[in-house]
Amino acid sequence: MAKNLNKDAVYRAAKPKEKDYTINDGSGLILLVKSSGVKRWRFDYRFKGKQNRLGFGVYPETTLDMARRKAEEAREQIASGTDPIDTRKETKAAAALAAENKNRVDAGLPILNSFEDVARQWLDSTIHTVRDITHEKKIRRFERHVFPVIGSMNIREIKSPDIFNLVRPLFNRLETAHRVHSEIGAAFAYAIAHGFTDYDPAQSVAAQVPAQKPKHRAALTEPKDVGQLLRDISCYQGTFVVQCAFRLSPLLFQRPGEIRQMEWKDIDLDAKEWRYFVTKTEVLHIVPLSTQALAILEEIKPVTGSGRYVFPSSRGDGRPMSDGTIRTALKTLGYDSDVMTAHGFRTTASTLLNEQGWSPDAIERQLCHMPSDAVRAAYNRAQYLDERRRMMQAWADYLDGLKNGAQVIAFKKQG
Repeated sequence: MAKNLNKDAVYRAAKPKEKDYTINDGSGLILLVKSSGVKRWRFDYRFKGKQNRLGFGVYPETTLDMARRKAEEAREQIASGTDPIDTRKETKAAAALAAENKNRVDAGLPILNSFEDVARQWLDSTIHTVRDITHEKKIRRFERHVFPVIGSMNIREIKSPDIFNLVRPLFNRLETAHRVHSEIGAAFAYAIAHGFTDYDPAQSVAAQVPAQKPKHRAALTEPKDVGQLLRDISCYQGTFVVQCAFRLSPLLFQRPGEIRQMEWKDIDLDAKEWRYFVTKTEVLHIVPLSTQALAILEEIKPVTGSGRYVFPSSRGDGRPMSDGTIRTALKTLGYDSDVMTAHGFRTTASTLLNEQGWSPDAIERQLCHMPSDAVRAAYNRAQYLDERRRMMQAWADYLDGLKNGAQVIAFKKQG
């Protein structure tokens, strides 16, 4: 079929008539002259046996050369098996998406269907399944390690090498590497279930992440070594608040974070109890206080008792003692992290109390290692409290003997 049949002058000179009419430029390109005087380019074609029509704009804003180029592009698409109308729809959709994504980026939101967009949807869907602090840690890991690398990529375009290259720099911190990889996989599982993508590129990366070696926190478990540690602690020259926290840690053997965040409102000196809510296990925990523990608390109360925390930060900013304080104190005394840790007081107590014949269930309950069954947890709390009171006083007396250098031997609990 002939094309480019007319000069531009023909189209420029075309005048409106009582009815609309067309001027054929050949090979499907037509100028429609409306009775109103408006002139519009259109392209008529057949695709897979169906007659279709495409508009190319108003003349003369869309010039003859422009209309012919558009017509030629449409013919090439038809020849390659593509309907120009579909191409136009995709182009418009892409432009609309680009505009929307620009608005989202300007508003601080992730690009639609990007990994960050889908991952944040997954994170939102899990809020009710985890504690707030756990959820916040997941978000921070994504924001620090994942989103800067693949966050802006369309989730369908992410490949396994992208995941591997993201995780590989974390191999020097294997626990973080495994957490990040696992959480990326969970985000892709959500994406597959909700139709954002069809496969999980993180799955094939799992075998490439080195296995974690069991991590044990160092602790002293030989009575003579524990005795020397207690003598060293008694000679520690740090601030009075840190001295008290340091001396109390082996007596109570609770988690270091719980001791440093101990609040006065949770302590009942008359009942000889420390009652507080443990966020890790989400239970109310009761710690019986020995005579020795009470003495330390009564000693520090005139100093910090008017505030919230038993062991407040030295900065006076209303926060508790900092996370690494006891670890630093141990190091000051010459106990590196491969010898003794703040968490190691729990291991020390657990090991020696088990050797001394105390009920394993009472010891586990004192450590706040809770059974998964909530009913059983409440039952255990009541069942072992009296035994734990006896155990905590006996433990404090035992530590005093070690500190004083007595030849203390393992003892059996008394009924």
